[in-house]
Amino acid sequence: MFSIADNLQSVRVRIQKALEAVDRAPDSVQLLAVSKTRSPDEVDALHQLGVRDFGENYLQEGVDKIQALADRAITWHFIGPIQSNKTRAIAEHFAWVHSLDRIKIAERLNEQRSPALPPLNVCLQVNIDHEPSKSGVAPEQLPQLAAQVAALPRLQLRGLMCIPDPDQSEASLRQAFARMRGLLEQLKAQHPTLDTLSMGMSDDLEAAIAEGSTIVRVGTALFGPRPARNNP
Repeated sequence: MFSIADNLQSVRVRIQKALEAVDRAPDSVQLLAVSKTRSPDEVDALHQLGVRDFGENYLQEGVDKIQALADRAITWHFIGPIQSNKTRAIAEHFAWVHSLDRIKIAERLNEQRSPALPPLNVCLQVNIDHEPSKSGVAPEQLPQLAAQVAALPRLQLRGLMCIPDPDQSEASLRQAFARMRGLLEQLKAQHPTLDTLSMGMSDDLEAAIAEGSTIVRVGTALFGPRPARNNP
């Protein structure tokens, strides 16, 4: 059985090879460890190996870990669907949100983000494959939402996120990631400070990096198969 240290080394090698394959700079992709369903001890083990960014999908589970590891230098990212009644805790505890897709949620996060904290970094989640069951703003509605979010003072619009349909060919997956890159480039005409493409996970990080990803969200390849989740 591989250890977390072995898994981390393997993922880092995959990232570096993917960057080299498309002649990108060695430090141009950030590893975001997806720690949903994982214990604080598992998070701490990766932190001790140098990982500083962790992503949570479930609010209460994430807040519990943030509090348990409050003395660690960790940047916490919220990457799951956002319900209106969860925005205050997200605004209070997280540094990043990757899954913003509605102005109502953006306005609540903006109102509930303390002025004592830095602006909340946000990415707009795009439903790049127009999947009816998946969260995300439609690509054609993206410019309007981006303009609305960029005007909110307690949020810092950083870029875009997507979760493409995994049940498609590698070529189709590359095309989805390429469309995301094109959408970001179009938005940068009006929002030149955008710098983030959050895309790529354990099974497809190479394709995402080839198409310009700057953050890959990796869980299973780091921690191993995900355990059953007990809490709602």
